[in-house]
Amino acid sequence: MDINNTPHRRKNILTGEWVLVSPHRTKRPWQGKKDIPQQAAQVTYDPKCYLCPGNERAGGVKNPNYNGVYSFSNDFAALLETEAEHLSDGLLEASSESGICKVVCYSPNHGLTLPLMDEDAIVAVIKLWQDEYTQLGGNPNINHVQIFENKGAIMGCSNPHPHGQIWAQRSIPQEVQKKALQQEKYWDEKGKSLLGDYLKQELEAKERIVLENETFVALVPYWAVWPFETMIIPKRHVASITALTAQETNDYASILKALTIKYDNLFETSFPYSAGIHQAPTNGKDNSFWHMHMSFYPPLLRSAEVKKFMVGYEMFANPQRDITAEQAAKRLNACTDIHYSQT
Repeated sequence: MDINNTPHRRKNILTGEWVLVSPHRTKRPWQGKKDIPQQAAQVTYDPKCYLCPGNERAGGVKNPNYNGVYSFSNDFAALLETEAEHLSDGLLEASSESGICKVVCYSPNHGLTLPLMDEDAIVAVIKLWQDEYTQLGGNPNINHVQIFENKGAIMGCSNPHPHGQIWAQRSIPQEVQKKALQQEKYWDEKGKSLLGDYLKQELEAKERIVLENETFVALVPYWAVWPFETMIIPKRHVASITALTAQETNDYASILKALTIKYDNLFETSFPYSAGIHQAPTNGKDNSFWHMHMSFYPPLLRSAEVKKFMVGYEMFANPQRDITAEQAAKRLNACTDIHYSQT
């Protein structure tokens, strides 16, 4: 089978789900919606920004004059700390959900994004992620900590100030449950990490590797759904970010910066995406089968103006993509390691 020219399905080993790949569709003309290209903010401080140091937030609280990474409880949190309740009425069922939502400002500089930050500053962000995962996960009412970032207005981000979020909750989300099921099954059968073995195969094939350093790899997953989807995986089997050594933390920061530079350089724009870390739940159980990883789901398809829409077939059947994972990796590999704004 010629996977670069023939329609085919690929299995996501982490969820057990499938994606339809239709590489021949890249030749079709585009007459659909075009978006305005994203550009990074041009100012270091915005007096109207509710995330900048010293400014008053929408909820009325004033930010301190922070000079590094800074986190605070979300003023409009999607989750609140509530008592456990369950409602059932025939086929109608609901359970209360308790949790804590936090905002993480990566930098006091309003005009920065991850690819433009120094590696030391990104290390500080990772260390704060580690602290928040430990502190929030230590709460007996918190069984899962989700660290994520939505970048760009096209991804629903309401503020360009460099920031991410953390949602910690009582229940374990469905996507995490699916990944836990597949990883635990493989661990029980093989006595090894599912992602660890997958990474070995990818490093041998070298078809989908985008970046590699001593302890981390960034690649386009074989089962990628989004056009330029990537995954960052530690070479060593670690269940959570708290298990990273000092060198691994530095290498993680380095590959985060390098990957996001390639993203920006692909279409010479401030590349939008949703990114998130999947790692062991904090439910007090043996989650040693977990292999932490960070996924990037960027929507851009052909240019800074054309995005991939998950509609129609994707909503009613299963995910579908046009360019193959191999083609996407090749294009990302071809991007320079120096940010386009600095050349």
